[in-house]
Amino acid sequence: MVSLHAFQIFLIVMAVIAVVVFVSLFFVDAGYGKFYQPKWGPGMGNRLGWMLMEAPVFVAMLLLWWFSDRRTDPVRLIFLLLFELHYFHRSFIFPLQIRGNGTMPLSIILMGALFNTLNAFMQGGWIFYLSPKDYYPANWLLSLPFLLGTAVFFFGMAVNIRSDSIIRNLRKPGDTAHYLPKGGMFKYVTSANYFGEFVEWTGFAILTWSWSGAVFALWTFANLAPRAARIHDMYARDFPGEFDPDKTKRIIPFIF
Repeated sequence: MVSLHAFQIFLIVMAVIAVVVFVSLFFVDAGYGKFYQPKWGPGMGNRLGWMLMEAPVFVAMLLLWWFSDRRTDPVRLIFLLLFELHYFHRSFIFPLQIRGNGTMPLSIILMGALFNTLNAFMQGGWIFYLSPKDYYPANWLLSLPFLLGTAVFFFGMAVNIRSDSIIRNLRKPGDTAHYLPKGGMFKYVTSANYFGEFVEWTGFAILTWSWSGAVFALWTFANLAPRAARIHDMYARDFPGEFDPDKTKRIIPFIF
């Protein structure tokens, strides 16, 4: 594994890239889902695309855990289970629930898989290799950061999964019309699923009390907030009688 100093530089570089990505995505739509465009190159079905994009982080994190001499540490094992719980759902359950036959560009899949692998090294590198061995004692499970962060993590996960379900059930089979998602956190933000994911990883950053977790939360916001802003503008244009853009925010309730 790399030295702690090299790892800290890696985190700084990743944080800087996140800021660049955040700014760039206000000018260029990532071409998947609602904003799929052929200009992003050849693609494949959404289901397989999501699996190939998300599964690398699930596998890489498992490998980092397995080859660590800390793999039996109870606190770090719980961190692993929380992390993998999200990515098991994202890699193997969520793709199978996708309706329709949309296309995901290979370029998006490869970029997503690359980032996800780097994120596994960010989280797994810190948790299993570079954090001081006594950084997470057994009583960490009773600490305020862990209890608060875990509550935030599961709240975000619940919001994310429920919001995805609301979006998925907007259409009946064969229907191609567009609908405004309602219910749950959609009352407060147009991208409630993105809000849930951001909250989830903010919780993970808190419960691990780590810079690596914070950088991932930053990346989550940088990647999703511009897309949420684009969706907000789209709903304001397409549903003028149903949607109040001043009342319903983009990704952070009452704020943005």
